Amino acid sequence: MLDLNAPAPPFTLEGTHAGRPRRVSLSEFRGKWVVLFFYPADFTFVCPTEVVGFGKRLAEFEALQAQVLGVSVDDVETHRAWAAELGGVSFPLLSDATREVCRAYEVLNPDDQRAWRATVIVSPEGKIAYQVVSPMNVGRSVEETLRVLGALATGRLCPADWQPGQPTLDPELRY
Repeated sequence: MLDLNAPAPPFTLEGTHAGRPRRVSLSEFRGKWVVLFFYPADFTFVCPTEVVGFGKRLAEFEALQAQVLGVSVDDVETHRAWAAELGGVSFPLLSDATREVCRAYEVLNPDDQRAWRATVIVSPEGKIAYQVVSPMNVGRSVEETLRVLGALATGRLCPADWQPGQPTLDPELRY
């Protein structure tokens, strides 16, 4: 796993957004939170539930000044066709066909050369703030990703099961 607070590996990837080709660089989101969610493949059974789930809650991510980016090793045309089948996707789906970004983020499954089901939150300063890898057969919790992002955005200490609107603690208190 990557070290927390380490610089996030930079990348530029081709993808699709709102039915159009789009080139995306991590650097263009400096000053915002970035939620990278890596997933195994388009046209599968669990992955569309995650993509649709992030799409349904996109306004909540944006309210926290976050950009959501989906990444798999599928090519751009496959992303485009899959997004159309899903009725459109309101955030970029990026193609890591070379697998360089999956390797850099240490989320490449060596057995099938696809991305693990992984979530990485990059801070506005471009550092790894959070990461989790889920089993391939279990979809991630979009709600938990939002909860963690909200906690990170407070810049304060947040106790177990913290929810937005609940008290936080002064970060000067030690963990």
